[in-house]
Amino acid sequence: MHKKVFQLLVDNTSGVLSRIAGLFSRRGYNIESITAGVTADPLLTRITIVASGDDEILEQIEKQVRKLTDVRSIKELKPENSVYRELCMIKVRAGAEDRHRVIAIANVFRADIVDVGPESLIVEITGNQSKLDALITLLNDYHILEIARTGIAGLSRGTEEIVHL
Repeated sequence: MHKKVFQLLVDNTSGVLSRIAGLFSRRGYNIESITAGVTADPLLTRITIVASGDDEILEQIEKQVRKLTDVRSIKELKPENSVYRELCMIKVRAGAEDRHRVIAIANVFRADIVDVGPESLIVEITGNQSKLDALITLLNDYHILEIARTGIAGLSRGTEEIVHL
């Protein structure tokens, strides 16, 4: 099993995300992560999809997505030529006795404390998946209450692969 990160530029119309997700569902493909947002051009939405499967399945995913009428462009974001980031918020049980230790761990990862309650903290971190996973592993000792992850957003490096429509 391999993972591929696909970047799509699609028409910014209602239902486009649903049609793309439906294609995956109908074919039995798994979406590990999906993010979407409007681009500098308000007529276009950039969607980043992380999918897994063998080479044949991943090739079929790309071909099937390319056929959708809303899709203007699809390309693979290869790790060596791209930058990936993910946002994660982690709510940790932390009373007064544990708060300083949780904050110290967050500081090592350049994470921010975005909320403090009497019995919990919310830590916000942005980075690659391995950085987020490492922080989560360390915070497991302090009883994680909730986690919210955005999924990967990515762009290719440099100016050679910019899609102009």
